Amino acid sequence: MSTIHVKTELPFDELLKAVEQLSLADLEQLMSQVIALQAQRKAPSLSLDETELLLKINQSLPVAVQQRLDDLVAKRQAETLSAEEHQELLALTDQIEKSDAQRIHYLVELARYRGTSLTKLMDELGIHPPAYA
Repeated sequence: MSTIHVKTELPFDELLKAVEQLSLADLEQLMSQVIALQAQRKAPSLSLDETELLLKINQSLPVAVQQRLDDLVAKRQAETLSAEEHQELLALTDQIEKSDAQRIHYLVELARYRGTSLTKLMDELGIHPPAYA
């Protein structure tokens, strides 16, 4: 794990600068822990099962995967995508679709756990389907 030097009193912009120094692996670990902290503060009475489901629901793509996806999509839009890159884009898209399906599964589990509908749970959590869906 990386170590960074920070002042005792740290303005938000300085905190952000400190976070920018983290390696990708440390940044992903920090994000996971920040999401867990946020969930705990919003609803400190969450059960362990709810907390675990919320962590899984809120898990995002690794930064490197998202960046590669963005690069490939940009190349596709610019019509400069090679055949190999096209296959890579298809594989990444498949991976993301599987991840999204798993996320929906976790949302359904959480809705069942809370005794509510999926739509109501998504509204409560501020989760909205993409505009293109």
